[in-house]
Amino acid sequence: MNADGADRAAGPACHDGVCITCSDTAVEVTVVELLADELAVVDTGSTREEVSVALVEAGVGDRILVHAGEAIARLENS
Repeated sequence: MNADGADRAAGPACHDGVCITCSDTAVEVTVVELLADELAVVDTGSTREEVSVALVEAGVGDRILVHAGEAIARLENS
């Protein structure tokens, strides 16, 4: 397998807070309610939205990064 094949196997990588797939950025939100089926209601600061939390362990009050309706990281409390 060449270097290009190894990169594809590992999947896309996002750098500097920008997704290389769509050139969009992740949004920091706060979890306000956990729902069934690995979903959560989050507060964006201007509205509330339903997102998937299937890829992260998140609880009510946690700050998470969401991209394309999917939580991709939980932020550490400061």
